[in-house]
Amino acid sequence: MINIKENEKLSIINHSCAHLLAQAVRHLYPTAKFWVGPVIEEGFYYDIDLGNITLTEDNLIQIEREMKKIAKDGKRIIREELTKTQALERFHDDPYKIDLISKMDEKEEIISCYTQGDFTDLCRGPHVETVKVLKYFKLLKVSGAYWKGDSKNKVLQRIYGICFENEEDLNKHLEDLEEAKQRDHRKIGKDLKIFMTHDLVGKGMPLWLPNGAMIRYNLEKYIKDKEIALGYQHVYTPSLGSVDLYKTSGHWDHYKEDMFPMMKLDDEEFVLRPMNCPHHMLVFKNDLHSYRDLPIRIGELAHDFRYEASGAVCGLERVRCMCQNDAHIFCSLNQVGDEFARVVQLILDVYQDFGFQDYSFRLSLRGKEKEKYFDDDEMWNKAESMLRKVLTDLDLEFYEAEDEAAFYGPKLDVQVKSAIGHDVTLSTCQLDFLLPERFDLTFINEKGEKERPVVIHRAILGTIDRFTAFLLEETKGVLPLWLAPIQIVIIPVSNEHHGEYGKKILNLLKNASIRCELDSRNEKVGYKMREAQTKKIPYSIVIGDQEKEQELVTYRKHGSEEKITVSVEQFLSLLQEEIQNKVR
Repeated sequence: MINIKENEKLSIINHSCAHLLAQAVRHLYPTAKFWVGPVIEEGFYYDIDLGNITLTEDNLIQIEREMKKIAKDGKRIIREELTKTQALERFHDDPYKIDLISKMDEKEEIISCYTQGDFTDLCRGPHVETVKVLKYFKLLKVSGAYWKGDSKNKVLQRIYGICFENEEDLNKHLEDLEEAKQRDHRKIGKDLKIFMTHDLVGKGMPLWLPNGAMIRYNLEKYIKDKEIALGYQHVYTPSLGSVDLYKTSGHWDHYKEDMFPMMKLDDEEFVLRPMNCPHHMLVFKNDLHSYRDLPIRIGELAHDFRYEASGAVCGLERVRCMCQNDAHIFCSLNQVGDEFARVVQLILDVYQDFGFQDYSFRLSLRGKEKEKYFDDDEMWNKAESMLRKVLTDLDLEFYEAEDEAAFYGPKLDVQVKSAIGHDVTLSTCQLDFLLPERFDLTFINEKGEKERPVVIHRAILGTIDRFTAFLLEETKGVLPLWLAPIQIVIIPVSNEHHGEYGKKILNLLKNASIRCELDSRNEKVGYKMREAQTKKIPYSIVIGDQEKEQELVTYRKHGSEEKITVSVEQFLSLLQEEIQNKVR
């Protein structure tokens, strides 16, 4: 979908349409007062105080009619520059505009307003010349929003909308929005019974249902098997840590606000861990190491907890408790390049397995607000230069972004664009000279002397939660056979005549580790087949007289109308090959 904010012409049209919306609201609700109506990536919105009136979707239709009426009238949009005194007088009865004007400095910025017919609004502009061009718009939804984004303030009503130059572009955008709605992992997760949320458990803390648990099990097994083949050693470490652990690592000073509150038990202070690296530092430190032992790759599928703002949590994409596909590679300085290259190759291999193509590499660097980061300019310059060189030597196309680094070092982030337009970090690989120093980690080098290792932090799937959300949206819930929670549904034409043969096929497939179920409900075959398609089960098997007598199966693949009859052995071989090769 197009980014309205980055398109200058569409940005002006949408900003003008926000004023058209406000004018229509004022016509219908004369006491309405307005806060701000900015352009955003998805179009525009306006925050409005309507007193005790609560808008519904039906009200939006009424507002749209009034907007079209105003646009048809074709009034010109006139700009006027004001002094601060004039602006305060012009909007004297509007506390929201007075609040904006009071913070303006007329020596540094021009105060202006725009008038169209009987409506005037404070605005920097620019706008279109006449409301006549604002024909192709749609109000999308209404929601609540705190004034100035502060939960201590009054809740205003926020109306979202979109405007285009022509009807074709508008209709295409609305189609894209509907497609995005169907791809939203929260909808898919509910429809396919993958996960749920409940206020009694808490926001940002999803519960994985049996179907979701099976998906998660297979994802975890998939990545652990790949890592073990590459020499990773897996550990289990506690989901709690002492406050002193995070003071030692530096997270307490730089990350405390994102942690859950401290718990005091007897004379000890604990926190739910937000990340695993401090635990893994101690795992490394538990033994003496020689340069011959390096690199040491320690992996864990670990549960972490971060206190995300309640307004930011979103299904599985952004949660407060998560399972990270985490690992830390302890290596010597001259091994960094090779180890980093191996991590990048693993990322590329995984993305190829899943068919991901729309991604980019971001070199995340320290920002100008240095107090957010560990204070050691020499360490930062060394780490950033080294990482930049590694990426260049790998001939990897990347872009740089300031103020996106971890507090202890720069990182390579893999940014993916989800099917519904979200830009998210999926995989990450970070270079760290700090934590080995903080934990006094050493190994014995070739000269028999103690030397500091370098640590590479990396997460290939990122969090299993976010990866699943992304995967559901990419596939629209149609998962590959190897990952689907239920792989086969067996449908007897008649339970009385074909049920026993159906059970025989069920047991045969289960013994071959195929996840399958027998649908023996007293329903028509066509109904059962349609339901299997709705549940997005990869294969449906129909068992009738021919299949029973000749020991055959007739299968239909999800999304296909074709029915194919083969021997049981052929069908099982087909499944096993598809699972083994992770066919998408």
